[in-house]
Amino acid sequence: MDDSIFGLSPHRFTGKKAHPEAWMTITPLGGFGQIGMNCMVWSTPQAKVVVDCGLMFPSDYHLGVDVVIPRFDFILEHKDEVKGIVLTHGHEDHIGALPWLLQHLHVPIYGSPFTLALVEHKLRERGLLERAQLVQVGPATPLTLGDMTFHFFPVCHSIIDGYALGVETPAGKVVHTGDFKIDLNPLEGPGTDLALFRKFAGKEGAALLLSDSTNVEREGRSLSERDVLANLRSLFLQAPGRIIVTLFSSHIQRIQEVFDCADETGRSVVVGGRSLVNNIGMAQELGRLRPPSKLYTDAAAAPSLADDKTVLLVTGSQGEPLSALSRIVSGGHKNLSIHEGDMVIMSSRLIPGNTMAVNTLVNNLYRLGAEVYFDKEHPVHASGHAQQKELADMIRAVKPRCFVPLHGEYRHLVKHVRLATKCGVCELNSAIIENGQPFTLTPGGLTLEEPILAQSTLVDGKGVGDVGQAVLKERHILGGEGMVVVVMVLDESTWSILQGPEIFSKGFVFEQQYDHLLEDAKCLVLDAIEGYPPGKLDKLQERIRSSLRRFFRKILDRDPVIIPVVTAV
Repeated sequence: MDDSIFGLSPHRFTGKKAHPEAWMTITPLGGFGQIGMNCMVWSTPQAKVVVDCGLMFPSDYHLGVDVVIPRFDFILEHKDEVKGIVLTHGHEDHIGALPWLLQHLHVPIYGSPFTLALVEHKLRERGLLERAQLVQVGPATPLTLGDMTFHFFPVCHSIIDGYALGVETPAGKVVHTGDFKIDLNPLEGPGTDLALFRKFAGKEGAALLLSDSTNVEREGRSLSERDVLANLRSLFLQAPGRIIVTLFSSHIQRIQEVFDCADETGRSVVVGGRSLVNNIGMAQELGRLRPPSKLYTDAAAAPSLADDKTVLLVTGSQGEPLSALSRIVSGGHKNLSIHEGDMVIMSSRLIPGNTMAVNTLVNNLYRLGAEVYFDKEHPVHASGHAQQKELADMIRAVKPRCFVPLHGEYRHLVKHVRLATKCGVCELNSAIIENGQPFTLTPGGLTLEEPILAQSTLVDGKGVGDVGQAVLKERHILGGEGMVVVVMVLDESTWSILQGPEIFSKGFVFEQQYDHLLEDAKCLVLDAIEGYPPGKLDKLQERIRSSLRRFFRKILDRDPVIIPVVTAV
């Protein structure tokens, strides 16, 4: 690791462990150098604990891939030492990979009530619930696993029941912020109470701080949820017709704000989208959501309502093609449609990679006569992640001896380390860590360990890990150049042609327009077989493939995938 690119000394780590019995090693499997797929293993002389087990949604490069999950090799190699899985909160990038890990690992899962409700629903859908032991934890009762004791500090985030972790380890006190922000005037609950962190860290400060880096590039403080509520209330009051709100289905507090605004303006709420219906039901069962006077979670059963008395709360804030809002816009929803003059409020952040889908959705909404309000122009969403001043407040509250940023891309980690240095952390005790680079905390500082393999695992349908770089490369070639299939049947003894050659174009050229080109290609196939000795089918197919590739490159400057299917009978 060349630290000179961000101005830190490359010799900031200590040497051998000063006290072999007083150490704690963190092995990052995801979430270090990226946003998503959060997962790490904390190891001490007496135990190993998995902290979070999240997934990441595929990028445009991952053609056909459903989700991306961590490699679990390290966990499974040491599964007899793992005492449990501790979850900070219920977002998919922190719990989404549990179904794949729990197929091989049977240990208790610890989390807040709402986090475990989400996990329970996820595991039940996949038929894995009987394999899981879900244990609720909270601020009132510390959790001891081996020689580590976990304390749970409530934090303000874009999901309820999120925790930061204060952990007593043999190497000292460690604070893991989880995903957090500091709302100085939260709508509900204590928010992120820095006094709890100060008390845990004590006068000497914590040995190590692991801190959320997502919004380190944003100056100042994050928008308060009270400001979002005020803006939502203003829009509700001025809307002449229907209001359609789309948001993340796990943002229970924002859902409550929509409910409250609907009640205040005498509107009924109709919910569309399975994940919203499920999460609303779970939050109500836990007493964490107060429904409005009139709530309909089945659009088909909702009565006919006047436009100025209706709020539609739907999924689809990221333009997902199968979401409720996308189906409403495309005319594919059985019960709901867009009306002229609808006010559409997109109360969520835009996830990178979804820009084109969201822009298409917004354009189509305007095409149908709706008016769209979203975060770029109207503050109807507040991030759940701390900005620079809040991150500095956390560092000063914890007063860490060592600092490791996480939950950010590489540039975020670099800038967070620089911020920590400004807040008094010695730069020699700060480290930029990426996935697969274990590091050990001892009373003397931080030490790098031998790297491990931590490449992500791609999940495509029921296949786990069977799609790799070679398959993705082929998919990109198929998507960019198309495919040509050559079908031919030969006599096994005489090598004479019994059927074919037939040539089929899939995504390469329009066959009717380029029939002359494909006829020329057939001639090349015949030339390839002429004089070729019988019995060497594989080499004949390779000869056909090479001849056609050269031909298509020369004539069209294209390089499709050539698949010769030659059978000898």
